[in-house]
Amino acid sequence: MRAMTESVTLPQYTLGSGGVEQERLRRQADDLRPRSEELFARLGVQPGWNTLDLGCGPAGNLDLLASLTAPGGHVTGVDVNPDHARLAGDFAAARGLGNVTVRCADARATGLPAGSFDLVYARLLLINIPWPGDVVAEMARLARPGGWVAGEEADAICICDPPHEAWDRLAALLRQAWQLADADLGMGRRVAALYRDAGLADVGTRVYADLHPAGHRRRMIVPDLVRSLRPRILAAGLRTERELDDLDRAARAHIEAPGTVMLPMLYFTTWGRKPG
Repeated sequence: MRAMTESVTLPQYTLGSGGVEQERLRRQADDLRPRSEELFARLGVQPGWNTLDLGCGPAGNLDLLASLTAPGGHVTGVDVNPDHARLAGDFAAARGLGNVTVRCADARATGLPAGSFDLVYARLLLINIPWPGDVVAEMARLARPGGWVAGEEADAICICDPPHEAWDRLAALLRQAWQLADADLGMGRRVAALYRDAGLADVGTRVYADLHPAGHRRRMIVPDLVRSLRPRILAAGLRTERELDDLDRAARAHIEAPGTVMLPMLYFTTWGRKPG
């Protein structure tokens, strides 16, 4: 496994790359693995496939794809952030994933050859960036004729019952911070249309609405995201450190209560085949 670095100067991932976000991404990879396994089974990912994990972050699904495509297959991980690409390379090396290559490049212009992948995949990438249609166009370009483009994206609906002032303010703050990055918290519902606009066929979608019990860490996704966004929020003057601490503490206490119904996100998996 090797990691390659290229110079990139394009818009940054909304949530940044600090230690808080890197740890959140690692937890997310574990939590969402069953959804990815189901998607890859649906598409028939198998040994010998050449696959791409676009926007892989510090781990992504590199290990899962490596196991599914071996022997004879290959996984390329791409991330625009040099820190994430380095960590992904370390992740693959530590696990002995010899069929994995990681490179630092932008998802809109990867520099990879057209028509070279049996599967081009991205998880929670489009929701985090401006101009998601440009990324989907690049995904379609990279897929071989007859190959698959697939992704997993969230759609923030932020349902919490009973209502609570701290939760309402935290959810509103999440939306404000996301808008500063020109990204779309309602991306999940729009992915299928983007796939069709890119010329993909046989487009399908499955939607999940998971109500996690008290104590499950996915209940905390909104306050966790706001923690990752803290530098952006402070720089924009939306809240002070103390205000963020108070909101975080009060919202988490309400979310953790067993009687609270918490549905922060819908989760969409979408797939489409490149004609040819």
